[in-house]
Amino acid sequence: MDDEDLRQTISDAAPETEATEEEAHLGLSDAFIREVQDLLDEGALDAIRALCADLAATDMAELLTKTTADTREALVEVLGDLIEPETFSYLDYDIRHNLFQAMPAPRIATIVNALDSDDAISLINDLEDDRRGEILRHLSRRVRAAVEEGLSFDEDSAGRLMQREFVAVPQFWTIGKTVDYLRAAAANLPTTFHDLYIVDPAHHFAGSIPLSRVLCAQRSTRVDTLIEEDQVTIPVTMDREQVAHLFRRKDLLSVPVVDDDGKLIGMITVDDIVDVIDEEAEEDIMRLGGVSDSDIYRPAVATARARASWLGINLVTAVLASMVIAQFEGAIAKIVALATLMPIVASMGGNAGTQTMTVVIRALATKELSSSNTWRMVGKEFAVGSMNGALFAALMGSLVWWWYEDPYLGGVIAAAMLVNLMAAGLSGILIPLGLQRVGFDPAPSAGVFLTTVTDVVGFLAFLGLAAALLL
Repeated sequence: MDDEDLRQTISDAAPETEATEEEAHLGLSDAFIREVQDLLDEGALDAIRALCADLAATDMAELLTKTTADTREALVEVLGDLIEPETFSYLDYDIRHNLFQAMPAPRIATIVNALDSDDAISLINDLEDDRRGEILRHLSRRVRAAVEEGLSFDEDSAGRLMQREFVAVPQFWTIGKTVDYLRAAAANLPTTFHDLYIVDPAHHFAGSIPLSRVLCAQRSTRVDTLIEEDQVTIPVTMDREQVAHLFRRKDLLSVPVVDDDGKLIGMITVDDIVDVIDEEAEEDIMRLGGVSDSDIYRPAVATARARASWLGINLVTAVLASMVIAQFEGAIAKIVALATLMPIVASMGGNAGTQTMTVVIRALATKELSSSNTWRMVGKEFAVGSMNGALFAALMGSLVWWWYEDPYLGGVIAAAMLVNLMAAGLSGILIPLGLQRVGFDPAPSAGVFLTTVTDVVGFLAFLGLAAALLL
């Protein structure tokens, strides 16, 4: 393909309607992705490289994510060194795993060597043990030491999350000497940092200074005189959810990480915390439905197997609810309207309970709900369930009275709905709290227990009252 044909091909690859600058920052257009696929089908490899040459790492990751597995592997081969190493840290685990399976160990090692230590550890951690050992042997000595140290920490700890690249200077230095050092060592410093860390001769953390304060100070000023009073440090063993909570609570940009002796060993920056918050929120939402974020990219068989466990548990709870219904078969046979109306009671209770449960699980995750305000929250949710129960009991009771011309049937469904919505409000908060108290994650499991409670209470209240009062 000559230069003229290449320019024409790239011109044709532009979307039919030009995206605004704001839209361009939000991701690749569908037209662009389709054009890359078409060029690959045509074998126009030079055109693909020219078209993708200026893509940022996030955009390149989006391109690889939104194509098929075969296209993805072909693009990795075609684009080669145009794919920045950081691109692989943005890919979903399953996609990255499949790509790395097809790559030789030296190439993966080259990618890992170019990453910040926190991203390098994350990529290596996702590999299988035999593959991990093979790649570790090809890493540079510095990166291998950082990775091996990081892997020694718990997977959800600050030690896995922290970045080993940071800027620290002795506490007796002046601003002038510090600035001269930063300029001279610029090539070896982290690409982005917000604070300057001060250490004593034993490398214990002594404090931090925002770069803005460094730039505004006189050259003769000692750095330790500019240390802020309210210093925050993170123990290397702290759970990453607690780290995220600390960042959110204190509005931090970066925080130093210290070991058990108080020595400075790393830092955590806000961009990593944004990822943690996003992952934790996404994980909780997915677990509420008994699925995971990888379901989009997993094969159908693996996805079906992963979802089957919760469906099996749900089947058991559904059988329990049906056993309650079976106890009132005689009543249902005599009053057919009961079969029509009983799903309404159970459905209203399930929805009301889910509303409460969602709020409670979020409050637990963000630490807004603790022992100091638990019972106040329980009382509030019971009151909300009672008020909504009274409202919809009156509405549904009146509707059933008018529909079936039977005031007693209307009274039965009204009473059952009031009871079930009150039970739903209590269950929606007590079930997540109870599961957390005994050490279970309430996000994936609370929904199953809540559905069981609202179904059983709803059917039992409605059918039991009907059998007692109408027959």
